[in-house]
Amino acid sequence: MRESPSVRPMIDAAKKAVDRGFDSIWAGDSLLARPRHDPITLLAGVAGAIPGIEVGTAVLLPALRNPVVLAQQLATVDQLAEGRLIVGAGIAPDTPGVRAEFAAAGVPFDGRVGRYMEGIRLCRALWSGQPVDWEGRWSVEEGVLAPVPYRDGGPLIWSAASVPQGIERTARNHDGWFPIGPDAATFAQHNEAFRNAATLAGRNLEDLTTAIYLTVSVMDNAEQAEAAIDTYLEGYYQAPASALRGYQACRGGTGDQVVDFIRSFVEGGAQHVIIRCVGDHDAVQELLCERRDELLG
Repeated sequence: MRESPSVRPMIDAAKKAVDRGFDSIWAGDSLLARPRHDPITLLAGVAGAIPGIEVGTAVLLPALRNPVVLAQQLATVDQLAEGRLIVGAGIAPDTPGVRAEFAAAGVPFDGRVGRYMEGIRLCRALWSGQPVDWEGRWSVEEGVLAPVPYRDGGPLIWSAASVPQGIERTARNHDGWFPIGPDAATFAQHNEAFRNAATLAGRNLEDLTTAIYLTVSVMDNAEQAEAAIDTYLEGYYQAPASALRGYQACRGGTGDQVVDFIRSFVEGGAQHVIIRCVGDHDAVQELLCERRDELLG
């Protein structure tokens, strides 16, 4: 985005992906750690340009934002998307860059889990359209949000939890679990824990979604594809690829290898797969759409 800040090519790329058969378009979030367009504003443009498509954040950092303002923004995007907004959300990783952007935004980094959970509860209260009295990190007196989201109760919240406590919180409170890795076997184990915790909390499993965020690169030479992912990760996150791969699910390889990689997560319980392409985006998208039936098992 530093090289090309124009949004029009991004909208055009989203249209092309949808025309090929993709069901949803996603945007990430960062203020200064990984400079990019604001995802809420960007997805408003996507929703307006591509009627009928799901749009989602992968992932939003609610703790960086005032939840009253956030509730209004997300309600507006959900109206534009006609109820097809999915809020993938997380607490933010503990890295120097992320700590710096919290400080720049005037938001305490410590206690961000509580800020995250309370902020989402306040958003949901405001999405009811009823007068809200709230006394906590934020104070609201007889606050009424209008218009409310298109979707009754507001957009779905998928939490990007990766530790047992976070997965359990997600199972009790949110609409989906949306991790970024690290591997198919661990994902399957954590998904079972998520579903068990949801059942114990009295949740209806049919109302919950398990998603996964995967990074892939397709080339004839698997070593070159893996190297392309390493280069991308280190440039994007300013950290060693080996450390990033420790918690992010990535695979570079031939078409068959990448399809097998994605299918392993589907077999582990992923109901919605979000793909980040490295390298030739068109080639990756065409491959996945051509072999969609294989991916779905």
